[in-house]
Amino acid sequence: MSVSAKPLASTPTPALASLNAQESHALRPLAQDASEEAERRAAVRAREALSENKRAARRDALARVLAAVAPPLLGAAVFLIVWQLVSLQVPAIPGPAATWASAYALFAHPFYSNGPNDQGIGWNVLASLWRVAIGFGLAALVGIPSGFILGRFSFINAMISPLISLLRPVSPLAWLPLGLLLFKHAEPAAIWAIFICSIWPMIVNTAVGVTRVPQDYLNVARVLALSEWKIATKVLFPAVLPYMLTGVRLSIGTAWLVIVAAEMLTGGTGIGFWVWDEWNNLNVAHILVAIFVIGVVGLILEQSLMLLARRFSYDS
Repeated sequence: MSVSAKPLASTPTPALASLNAQESHALRPLAQDASEEAERRAAVRAREALSENKRAARRDALARVLAAVAPPLLGAAVFLIVWQLVSLQVPAIPGPAATWASAYALFAHPFYSNGPNDQGIGWNVLASLWRVAIGFGLAALVGIPSGFILGRFSFINAMISPLISLLRPVSPLAWLPLGLLLFKHAEPAAIWAIFICSIWPMIVNTAVGVTRVPQDYLNVARVLALSEWKIATKVLFPAVLPYMLTGVRLSIGTAWLVIVAAEMLTGGTGIGFWVWDEWNNLNVAHILVAIFVIGVVGLILEQSLMLLARRFSYDS
């Protein structure tokens, strides 16, 4: 006879079940405490990571600031040291401290006026800027349309380009005697010199910009039967504007360079005449101050036009 053995079911006794329930109830607070501790540790680690990221961001920002500021400051320090050493070797040249004291005295009253030949440095700078504005404005009125015409019509370009290539390298001061002969006065002669030196970059850069306009644009304009004025204003002008502004920036820098030399020769008022007058008085400290003023004004003019050109630049 074969006897089949049945598996014995492990049925917990009431006492064992009660013991398990008590252990589970006792372990529940421990598990809860462990979970809260893990959450606290995770929060601490998250705060530490966030704090480390902030410190790293501050370190990177400080490094970028130092990289941008340290080289110019170092260059300025080297320049001042060399300047001081030169002033010690050549006593006629004032050092940085003496020049700073003269600049402080000058800019304490920059707009005084004791007559036409004795005015503050502020009035002289404004007089030079006024001459530059007039000569530069006239050059823009003539040069920019001329550049459009040269770039638009190849025959006129071939006819005028040799003359521009011949006259553009001539020093602007070489035109000053001709201006004195034509206008009989120093003021229009100085403006004439500004006009001549400012017109060439605007003509050349505008003409180059027109020649680089894609031919497809012009073909579409022909299909639409646009007038020459519409082509110039709606098609050419937006495409040529970055080139034109580059010519304007080059022209304003050249004009500011030339006006100082022109005023030294023509006299009257202006920063160039003021420099020459201070040289006649052997006031070298004022000459050095004027050099820095000329540089700062020229830098402001150039950077302003660079920002304007960047605003209208369509390069990707």
